[in-house]
Amino acid sequence: MAKKDDQPAIINIRNRRASHEYTFLAKYDAGIMLQGTEIKSIRAGDVNLGDGYCLFHSDGSLWIHQVRIAPYSLGTYNNHDAMRERKLLLNKRELKQLAGKSQDQGLTIIPLRLFVNDRGFAKVEIALAQGKKLYDKRNDLKEKAQKRDMERM
Repeated sequence: MAKKDDQPAIINIRNRRASHEYTFLAKYDAGIMLQGTEIKSIRAGDVNLGDGYCLFHSDGSLWIHQVRIAPYSLGTYNNHDAMRERKLLLNKRELKQLAGKSQDQGLTIIPLRLFVNDRGFAKVEIALAQGKKLYDKRNDLKEKAQKRDMERM
């Protein structure tokens, strides 16, 4: 058993491709409903957010799809399904804002990072995002290169 003064490992899993593919309009922190051994896999860092996206179901709840939380290596027959849909926990005001904005053409809700807060709860930072065009991506890469060159000098 861990002692009280032991600091837990900091879990911060990022979707690095998202900032290259999308422009973020609004960000939200949402809780995520997990089952069984999923939290142990998250603490081990076995998560892939790359293809993830969020959709509203008919009852008005927000669900995250295509996020892979690998099965726990020491799990038994009670191990979880790696690619299952998971419900996100937001308050009603935030859900209404996201539902209204996500109906606009070209907007989507994507996961940016998955982290464990100081109370030990798994959270997902999601963003209302708009896809970038090819020339936007080129401009971002050009600005990044110029910034890097300025820092070198």
